[in-house]
Amino acid sequence: MALASWFRWNEPYYRHTQRSPVDMVTEMLMLELSWQIKQAEKLQRERDNEYRRIKTGVDYSWLVSYPKNSYDIPPGERLELENACAKIHPSYCGPVILRFRQLVTEYEPEVQEVSQLFRTVLQDSMEKLKEEEEAKRLARQWNSKRSMSLSLMTVKPRVRIYPFSSDIIKTVSEDVERGTSEPNKRVWSMPEFRHSKGF
Repeated sequence: MALASWFRWNEPYYRHTQRSPVDMVTEMLMLELSWQIKQAEKLQRERDNEYRRIKTGVDYSWLVSYPKNSYDIPPGERLELENACAKIHPSYCGPVILRFRQLVTEYEPEVQEVSQLFRTVLQDSMEKLKEEEEAKRLARQWNSKRSMSLSLMTVKPRVRIYPFSSDIIKTVSEDVERGTSEPNKRVWSMPEFRHSKGF
């Protein structure tokens, strides 16, 4: 029995750290980019093989061994893309990936064009995020101005309506029953409205 199995110093120490959402979004988007680049390489190899097969009439694809990664993004461009990914809000990560996949499927770009297509999707997403933030800011500004204007405006009606203020509500039918019709300014079929100067 080996002593190394009792002491666990030969096993790697895994420390579970909490990663920020920005790091997770950046990693997820960059993984998607590298996967799409590999898929574009695979499609390009298949197209090249099909072209050779049609041209020569012989299939030698079983003889060819392909390198694992033939295309790498230049380090400067990779850093720019990672910085752009860090600006994406976590709630937009899924829609960005879906839009990127949709455009890759639609355009079937060459391997070198995939990173530029990815950059375009990131820029569109950032512009959409800025537009939504601007719309929210304007809505908050509008609501605060509206609430301030309503709070500053005090509505005091000058005329108060007291439909049952008199003991007897005068109507036309009462005047007819009494036999007296007073030449008043208004018709008595409506309740009486009075002004109160105390308010």
